[in-house]
Amino acid sequence: MEFQKSEGHIFSLGEDGKVLAEVTFPTVEDGVADINHTFVDESLRGQGIASKLLRAAAQEIRAQGKKAKLTCSYAVTWFEHHPEEQDLVYKP
Repeated sequence: MEFQKSEGHIFSLGEDGKVLAEVTFPTVEDGVADINHTFVDESLRGQGIASKLLRAAAQEIRAQGKKAKLTCSYAVTWFEHHPEEQDLVYKP
């Protein structure tokens, strides 16, 4: 599955233009992006797509020199299971 990117948004669309998977991470303050939403269509669940979205978001946030605030419950769990990404987590 290929992902498309826009500012604070990584997603994949179906042939009909419907969002099949996405993660959103708007900038909420200087140097901090809030990973606030992850979605995977039911037809794609269980294939590791959400994890791939989070990996892509982490790479994008890191490339921008920002930290990641985690308000999406899936993002919280994903980062707990990926200790190699802990340096990216925003700690106020």
